[in-house]
Amino acid sequence: MRIDQLITEASEPQFSFEFFPPKTEEGEENLFEAVEQLVPLEPAFISVTYGAGGSTRDKTIEIVSRIRDEYGIEAMPHFTCVDSTVDELRATLDQMQEIGIENVLALRGDPPDGAGNWTKTEGGLEYSRQLVELISAEYPFAIGAAAFPETHIHAASAEHDLEYLKQKVDAGADFLVTQLFFDNDAYFEFVLRAREVGIEVPIIPGVMPIGNVAQLERMTTLSGATIPNALHEALLARGDDTRAVEALGVSYATLQCAELLAGGAPGIHFYTLNRSPATHAILGALKLQRPWLTR
Repeated sequence: MRIDQLITEASEPQFSFEFFPPKTEEGEENLFEAVEQLVPLEPAFISVTYGAGGSTRDKTIEIVSRIRDEYGIEAMPHFTCVDSTVDELRATLDQMQEIGIENVLALRGDPPDGAGNWTKTEGGLEYSRQLVELISAEYPFAIGAAAFPETHIHAASAEHDLEYLKQKVDAGADFLVTQLFFDNDAYFEFVLRAREVGIEVPIIPGVMPIGNVAQLERMTTLSGATIPNALHEALLARGDDTRAVEALGVSYATLQCAELLAGGAPGIHFYTLNRSPATHAILGALKLQRPWLTR
């Protein structure tokens, strides 16, 4: 089923998970073990990333198909412009359509490992907006796109970033999934600004449970997301105590999600990092508390 319909037709917020294609057989076993553990929470959909340079294209599609066929859960591949000509992009889209995929998350994508700045492939596309246009014009997929509450790291300004997002929506994006963030004010203010410029599609907040401080600092550096000072200090105070860091991460994300849902977010997209315990605990608590009923 189309994800935009899943969201807009639902009477309650919808929850979803992101996984990435592992590089080893053991990693793949761990991924599907995590999926098994999260299935009882009835996610609306699961997304699977594409890898730098489209390096995991075939594995991404394979995992999406397996999740859909074995678990009966809507699954969505990420899809990027990187290292592909337009004809190659069409060939992959044709393959997705042939096996019954209904949703695609259209992204510009990151450069291949070891590459510096992102560069357009000869005969390919330069911007995610162009990819959205291609899919919308030629294929029946529901199209998701990325949004950045704290502004894309390469945007000239927050206003320019929002203007470009509007262009993606006008080109055919049916729903948006945000980059991770830890300050809910950034999300609520972003949604307000988006509505003011005429962006009406669902904007799903992306939340990552914190489990490792070094990993968190690395990911926020790459994405441009900020870590609130109080949260950062509380994490650092726990030092090398992994269990204490993970416990705080679960607690913080649970409170963060509860506030988002009470404030009207259409759901939560969890960046699972291919692990299930934190997401399982957070979503289990949210389904018991049902904070969206307080709004």
